[in-house]
Amino acid sequence: MSEIELTPEQEAASESGGARARRAPWSQPATPSLDSWLRIHRDGTVTVYTGKVEVGQNIRTSLTQAVAEELRVPVEAVRLVMGDTDLTPFDMGTFGSMTTPLMASHLRKAAATAREILIARAARRWKVDPSTLDAVDGRLVDPASGRSIDFGKLTAGRKLGGIVRDDAATTPASRWKVAGTSVPKVDGAAVVTGRHRYTPDIKLPGMLYGKVLRPPAFGAELVSVDTEAAEKMTGVKVVREDSFVGVAAPDRFTAMRAIAAMQAEWRAPRQLPSGQLFEHLKTHPVEPEGYHRFIPTRFQRGDLAEGFAAAQQVLERSYTVAYIAHAPLETRAALARWENGELTVWTGTQRPFGVRGELAAALGIPEERVRVLVPDTGSGYGGKHTGEVAIESARLSRGAGKPVSLTWTREEEFTWAYFRNAGVIDIKSGVRSDGTIIAWEFHNYNSGPEAMYTPYAVPNQYIQFHFADSPLRQGSYRALAATANVFARETHMDEIARAMGMDPLSFRLKNLQSPRLRAVFEAAADRFGWGKAKPPEGHGFGIAGGFEKDSYVAICAEVAVDMRSRRVRIVRVVEAFDCGAVVNPDGLRNQIEGSIVQAIGGALFERIEFDEGKILNPRFSQYRVPRFSDLPAIETILIDRKDVPSAGAGETPIVGLAPAVGNAIFDATGIRLRSMPLAPNGLPS
Repeated sequence: MSEIELTPEQEAASESGGARARRAPWSQPATPSLDSWLRIHRDGTVTVYTGKVEVGQNIRTSLTQAVAEELRVPVEAVRLVMGDTDLTPFDMGTFGSMTTPLMASHLRKAAATAREILIARAARRWKVDPSTLDAVDGRLVDPASGRSIDFGKLTAGRKLGGIVRDDAATTPASRWKVAGTSVPKVDGAAVVTGRHRYTPDIKLPGMLYGKVLRPPAFGAELVSVDTEAAEKMTGVKVVREDSFVGVAAPDRFTAMRAIAAMQAEWRAPRQLPSGQLFEHLKTHPVEPEGYHRFIPTRFQRGDLAEGFAAAQQVLERSYTVAYIAHAPLETRAALARWENGELTVWTGTQRPFGVRGELAAALGIPEERVRVLVPDTGSGYGGKHTGEVAIESARLSRGAGKPVSLTWTREEEFTWAYFRNAGVIDIKSGVRSDGTIIAWEFHNYNSGPEAMYTPYAVPNQYIQFHFADSPLRQGSYRALAATANVFARETHMDEIARAMGMDPLSFRLKNLQSPRLRAVFEAAADRFGWGKAKPPEGHGFGIAGGFEKDSYVAICAEVAVDMRSRRVRIVRVVEAFDCGAVVNPDGLRNQIEGSIVQAIGGALFERIEFDEGKILNPRFSQYRVPRFSDLPAIETILIDRKDVPSAGAGETPIVGLAPAVGNAIFDATGIRLRSMPLAPNGLPS
């Protein structure tokens, strides 16, 4: 485990493509070859290749805008090929809010390089100075003579050659004409009219439908299985490889019947009761493995003991967050086909190249014989990094000798996918009588280190993340642990302010140095009317904010609490957001509003209930997600900073809602809630 020496804000910010592209660090393009990224056809249309995928965040549109902006072509002329391991350059995956700052930047350079090549070719043809020519609407124009030529005629559909130039002259955000505007969602009409085919919609000749035998609990081992009844069913093929047992059948219903007809005996170990979760996480540390070994886990500044000794007010509190599910609209799904010893899999994943590697390893074949294609997918939220459903469909297809489509049921998705980490966060703070924070101790157990470094100016700090043994499978979730850490920190900040008799906003601003974080706090507060009027009876106001992935967010929330029913209702949310130069204002608002809606569930009622390795609420009828009746009035404020590079906006907008709502509940009732979800069954009595 490593120790951090940078400032907290620094740390927080802290030739062919496809199967044959060379591996490269995640922050670098996989190949410099221009033709691997971009092709201009005879008709003037442009095909762009990227290993990124579309899982509902609308990057297909924003990346199209980036190319159209730099190449000077209409948005309608650009078509993206995304997430096809045979056609696109290698990519680590669509996660971490990296698409906008990294992939969009690279595609801008590719398009700008192509534009410069086209200008040079036209200049040679016309024997003029390249600097006198303009690229306009898919044509090269010579203003002096009035001559023009379409890109397609100039290239005749041939490759451009060359490499993507890192110094290509990209357009400053202040001069954007296509980027920075709210163009309609690319392929949006196909989605809303049902023409778009998601993975479960794809059909191949002779295709069968799969189903897998599942254990009754985590960690259960298969002792024996009787498949005779299933094997007698018409058209059913039973596939068994060691402990993997599944069927391929002519339709989904028959596949389900075949699995239900099997007689299986399982041996399951004793596992943790849910009531002991948080104690278990604090008392069962583990050593990190794999890339986790390189995650910074500690930060220290100043002398903590000295800081607490000089404090007039010391506050020590503990906060917890539950496991929650991703609950994507499209459950995990895959369609596998074997031909001449080569495997093709269509699947909804955020990591097509990673899944290709998993398939090759699981099936014992070279990666070059595996192709993964990702249709635009019905949401991921960080939950579709792994390839288990792809492997299952591939095994069934190999065993059945035909293409097999496998779609997880909702119950399988809730049970066998991974969850957002649960965690315990302990905070101890020391404050001077004037409201200056001078000591800050922060320990996160299991939830994760993202956004755990305080953006507030504190001279004496000790911050640490502790890896812990998780009783449930856990992994990435939108914003990772930032939601948990911001919840704990911003709840604690509210507690300090109340203890000091200070206004929560004024207290935060007093301890802030970051001008961008200050700006979003002030913008949200101004629009909300913070401090101008008291909330109505039974209502409360709360505020929270944070910094993560080069983005800044602040939220003001109003809640209404019915003390008889103990029901909490979020009435109004105002969120101010700064992610640098805004690429698509309407798309960004959609991201923010969608994040707020999703955050309502985690803030108020979403949690996985489990006992002895069994998930107890694996259906939407038992697992509460936000409904239309839960939605508040939402106002968004976009702080468009043309002088700052664009950052990703898929994660940070979600992190501030829970603490803002919790702080508003306290304002309304005097009840301080320190666990997420805050009110799964209403306020505690």
